[in-house]
This record gives sequence, C-alpha cells and structure tokens, in this order.
Amino acid sequence: MSGFASSRRGFMIGGLSGVALAGLPALAASPARLEDLAGEWAERFRAAFDVPGLAVAVVRQNQPDFTEGYGVRVLGQPAPVDRHTLFGIASNSKAFTAAALAMLVDAGKIGWEDPVTRYIPEFRMSDPIVTKLMTVRDLLVHRSGLAIGAGDLMEFPASTHTTDDILHGLQYLKLERGFRAGYAYDNILYIVAGILIQRVSGQSWEDFVTARLLKPLGMTETVAVRSRIRTDNVSGRHARLGPPMRGMGPMRVVPPDEQDKIAAAGGINTNVNDVPAWFRVQLNRGTLPNSQGLWSAAQAQEMWTPQTITESGPGPAADNPARPVIEAYALGWDVQDYRGQRLLSHGGGLTGQITRHALLPELGCAVAVYTNVEDGYVATGLRNSLLDWLVEAPAYDWLAAMQRRRAKREADALKEVSGSGLRQPAGGLSLPLSAYAGRYRDPWYGDIVVATKGKQLTIDFTRTPVFKSLLEPWGPDTVRTRFPAEAGEDAVVTFAVKNGAVTGVTMKPLSPLADFSFDYQHLDFVPVR
Repeated sequence: MSGFASSRRGFMIGGLSGVALAGLPALAASPARLEDLAGEWAERFRAAFDVPGLAVAVVRQNQPDFTEGYGVRVLGQPAPVDRHTLFGIASNSKAFTAAALAMLVDAGKIGWEDPVTRYIPEFRMSDPIVTKLMTVRDLLVHRSGLAIGAGDLMEFPASTHTTDDILHGLQYLKLERGFRAGYAYDNILYIVAGILIQRVSGQSWEDFVTARLLKPLGMTETVAVRSRIRTDNVSGRHARLGPPMRGMGPMRVVPPDEQDKIAAAGGINTNVNDVPAWFRVQLNRGTLPNSQGLWSAAQAQEMWTPQTITESGPGPAADNPARPVIEAYALGWDVQDYRGQRLLSHGGGLTGQITRHALLPELGCAVAVYTNVEDGYVATGLRNSLLDWLVEAPAYDWLAAMQRRRAKREADALKEVSGSGLRQPAGGLSLPLSAYAGRYRDPWYGDIVVATKGKQLTIDFTRTPVFKSLLEPWGPDTVRTRFPAEAGEDAVVTFAVKNGAVTGVTMKPLSPLADFSFDYQHLDFVPVR
C-alpha cells in the first residue's frame, strides 16, 4: 500500500528494534550498480526491522531484469530466500482480476458499465437502489458505500464460509456512505468479481487466470491460489504478537491463514523470478514480447485511469519528498504522482507477509518488494529507495523515515490504551453468568455461542475455528477475548442488557493497531433462542 490501506494488512507495523543505522547512500550522486545498492539497502532494512527474509525485482527498459533474494525463509532456519521463493502477494492479485475482466471486455462478453445483476442475478447490496446501479467497474474501485474491510471476517482467519456464503452475506452489510460518494477499501467485491468471471467464462477464477494470464506470460512457478503450491521453496510468515499488542514485541513465526476463497481478492503466490513478465506486459499495454496481445491498449488505459480519489494534499514535504499531490484508485491499481512521475502501485498483506508492486510507465520501469513480515514500513521504504534510484531523485533516507513513522505509530497506539499495556476498564457484568449464555446470530457472519465454564464465560465463533476462548471482564457488561496469539486480533464484546436480559451483542477490536480485516465493529448479534 502507498498512503492508504490498499491491502489487508496495510497498517500492520513492528516493534521498535532499537537499531540506529546510517542513512542510505546519496542516490542521485551514487555511481554504484543497482545490484550493489539493492543488496546494501535490503540488508539494512532487514537488520533495522528484524526481517528474516525478503526478495526484490527491478525491471528497466533495455536492461536485464534484476531479481534477488536476501535472508532466510523462516526465522531460525537456514533455507535461504532466493529468486524462486514463493510469497503470497495478496491484494497485488487484484490487478490480475482487473486484467481478466478487461480480456472479457475485449472479447465482447461483458462491459464495464454493465449491471452486475446481468451476470449474477442473485447479487444484492443492502440498498436495492445500489444493487441496481452497481456495475462491473464498481466492483473494482472501492466506492460502493461499504465500510473499509466490510465482511472480511468471512475471509480471515480461516473460516467455513464459502464464496456463495460471502455473496449471500453481502446484502446484510450496512453501507457507511452514499454510493460512489467516497473511497473505502474492500475485498468482498473483488470476490464477487471472481464469481462474475466464473459465470461468464465457465472457468473458476483460478483456472481462468492460470490459462489466460500465467501460462501465456511464462509464469510457470506462480500459482493462482495457495492450495496449488507444489514446492517447498515457500517463504514463511512472521509477526510481532505482543506484548502489549500485536504489532509490537519480538518477531515470531506465524502460520498462514488464507483460503482459496480469497482468490480474486488476494490469492496469487509468485516470486521475483516470475513477476517481471507481469510487469513487462503491463508496461507494454497488454502486449507480449512475441506481439501477441493479452488485452488491448484501450483496456490498458481503462485499468490505469483513476476512478476514485483516495487522498489529496499539498504534495512533497521535507519529511516526505515523495508525498503525492493526489492519489486515486483505478482498476486494481493505485495511481499517484511520485517525484514528478506517474506511479501505479499496489500493496498486498496477509498474515505474516507484506508485498509491494510499483510501475513507472513513462520510464518503462517496475519494482517488486516481497517481505516475510507483517511490517508495511519495510516493503514501502525499500520500494521507495529503489524508485528514487530509478528516477534519479535527490538523496533521502527512507530507512530513517520509516523508523520514525513506526515509532510515532507505536507511541500513538500506546497513548490510546493509556500506558504500557492494555488496562482493564472499571465495571463488570450486571447479570448472573447464565443470563449471558446462549446463541447469538449476525446476518452476514453467522453465529457465536456464549457459554459458562466455572466462574467464567466462553465464546465460540462457530464459523471461525481459531476464534474460541475464555472471556474476561472488560467494563460494564463488557468482556474481552483471549484468542491464541497467532490467531489474530482479540475483540471487545459488549452485551446490550434490558429488563434483566441480553438483547444483543456488539464488538470492536481490542487493539488500536488491529488490521481492518478484523471488522468486529460491523457485527450486530441478536439472541437466537
């Protein structure tokens, strides 16, 4: 992600490392080779942010591709990250979904302005007018009126929800703003886009993307979804699990938790050996080196044209010389100005991994940075260092800048929770424990079960196996979860009490650093008797 949440874990950051390193080389004045500089920068970022491993790809006009891996796949194990190590690129997959739709537009099978209901008759938003107006284009540009991350708990962590469940649940997600009235990033409508591709082509999103994109591009080591991986050269996952909250503390190994149902929103696993082919067909507006066209120049223009403004401001500043004047979302790409150039970019985040893609179309250049940690500052800082070298920008120390940003983010989070830890608020449950026990239902997520266990309550998110735990008092008629550290973010659970009975249950994330995909705040449970 660039300045906003363009992938699931865009705002996940790591704990302070305490490492004070020298600034990066003066890029514009440096005669050093890219191979030397990239290695030096990669190792500095790895040391400063405790990154076990990462990989880099740089594409330039009339130059051989630069691809390299650094460090190890898994903390404490010797297997190295190399050019062939697979990473889950998460929301960088969205540009592949846009390209797949563009190919269907070229073939006359769909139109960007066609209503979604033409291809998916059972498609429903919570507002029937929005249902009627939603077009194929609208699925890709984050202006539907849904709240940021709405419905992601059906996708992350691993759950029993299917893509059909996700499509059905969409109609129960409340709209936060007017249709096409502003930007809020979502994954769920990209899953709908994947369903649309299947309805029109007769192939699953995975099969369509494999046959129509990956194979023609020669991306033979890339798979459309994690379940198709057939190699052990796969990057591990790492995160800081606390204390006092996720995003702080020592780096630990965490398991992956994505399932194939996220395919169209974030399923692809690739490496820096394969991804240059994807960048080159993008830079060549859909044309392969053999002159075969995967999509037309007209569709390339469609995919790169800004649709939804995401940010605007005064532009570059001393503490952020690459800050854009305006940033917008196109079709699977973020578009902004970057040091006088047009930059197309995206980020991807999964549990334990953050990745970045970036194109400089007018210069014919592209960059990928893949990391095996939940720390967006590493991938962004290294990406910007490489972009600055490509555009011959004045020197700027992106490592120090990212350390400052992370420190501020942590300080703000700790201030928000009033100290060095999460403190239990005053107050407790007002009814006997048995009064809270029962089954509660949210229309889009499904059921939770609250039960008694001795002198405590327990909670079971019935559709999400890892979300089971004891509950602890956390204020008036409020409790908190204690999920396993690697499972995800804890929730604050509040019971609405009236006339001696529980009438509903609402939630919110416990941590101010919680990723937006833990969208507990969108849940609204009622008792099921």
